[in-house]
Amino acid sequence: MPKESLNLSVERASIERARRYSEQHGTSISKLVDEFLASLPLDRPRREHFPPVVQRLMGSVKGDVDIEDYHRHLEEKYLR
Repeated sequence: MPKESLNLSVERASIERARRYSEQHGTSISKLVDEFLASLPLDRPRREHFPPVVQRLMGSVKGDVDIEDYHRHLEEKYLR
């Protein structure tokens, strides 16, 4: 695939961290950014893309739930 140039604005601390990381791992910052961008999902996030704590909670609510259901739940739980 042909390569293109991209100008980014990044916090100085992030740049220094990326430099140290790339030196330690024998790669370039460009390669790190390229691999990161290539790993981004294009569709709805899949279960394995969520942190473990979120994965454990998924499926704990059954059926279609909307914000009004959530508000009713909070009222029942805390306004007794």
